Amino acid sequence: MGAVLPQSVRCEAATPYLWVMLTPPDPTYHDMAWFKRQSAGIVTSKAEQNETPEGYWIKCPECEHITSQRELEDNLNVCPKCNHHHTMSGLGYFELLFDEGKYQRHDAHLHSADPLEFQDKKDYPSRILAAEKKSGLNDAVVSATGTVGGNPLSVAAMDFSFIGGSMGSVVGEVITRGIRRAVEENRAMLIISQSGGARMMEGALSLMQMAKTSANLALLAERGLPFFSLMTHPTTGGVTASYAMLGDFNLAEPGALIGFAGPRVIRETIGRDLPKGFQRAEFLVEKGFVDLIVPRHSLRKTMAGLMEQIFESSATSLKSPASNGRSKTKKAAVKAK
Repeated sequence: MGAVLPQSVRCEAATPYLWVMLTPPDPTYHDMAWFKRQSAGIVTSKAEQNETPEGYWIKCPECEHITSQRELEDNLNVCPKCNHHHTMSGLGYFELLFDEGKYQRHDAHLHSADPLEFQDKKDYPSRILAAEKKSGLNDAVVSATGTVGGNPLSVAAMDFSFIGGSMGSVVGEVITRGIRRAVEENRAMLIISQSGGARMMEGALSLMQMAKTSANLALLAERGLPFFSLMTHPTTGGVTASYAMLGDFNLAEPGALIGFAGPRVIRETIGRDLPKGFQRAEFLVEKGFVDLIVPRHSLRKTMAGLMEQIFESSATSLKSPASNGRSKTKKAAVKAK
């Protein structure tokens, strides 16, 4: 028993030092497989293949958590792990804000012209058609009216999926019509911004929209109607330099990038290092440029609460006097929040 036997192993579960002889292996063992295809050339048709759709899985840019598109949409495009706010469509904000998701959409028939006959890698009309096909929108802003908490509201929501939410002539016209609709129907006004700024393909015409929208907001102020500006990620360029910063209530989503020029341009211009996160919503709240940071899940509740501070019990009449009363109400409402 003390001799080492060939092809043997020590059996730990048996009596100590017991050696057990193994049966010699089958020489054909390595040629055998647990599965063998009976016939060659089996092809699965394209219709029967269950492939994951492109873009179905989305990685959070902040925490790198991977979420399915459906789960993200169910959570209002907010990362379930770190609360990062992904970009949301303009129509998505309508569904979130308006009572029972009911609203009347306006100005969906307006389309951009090409007065400058602009062309870069492709001509401007072709770029517009491609953006319309991709986003399903007529331009980078959608407009609607409805009620929030029973209070009448006119909303213009920009959409980053349409040429980066850039502001052209149609964007300026849709926002202007939304403001005038608020004046005519005695509604509050909300503009939701997400934009890279003015649209270069329309040159000076796009820059004119800054003055056009700002002038019409002055009419809203004269009527004592409140203007809410919600800045989402990103809000930059000429949009920041015009209506986005003119709100009676300047609101922002968490972590939103808000600024006019980029950090590199500012750094080279002033010749100084800039504070970390100086263009983020949290920094701007500290410095007084933004009144309130509103997480997306509480946006509707916050808007309804602010409007209740301004509107009387009747959903169609407003408190007066206009500017002074509204300013006091703003301070009280923001402090209460």
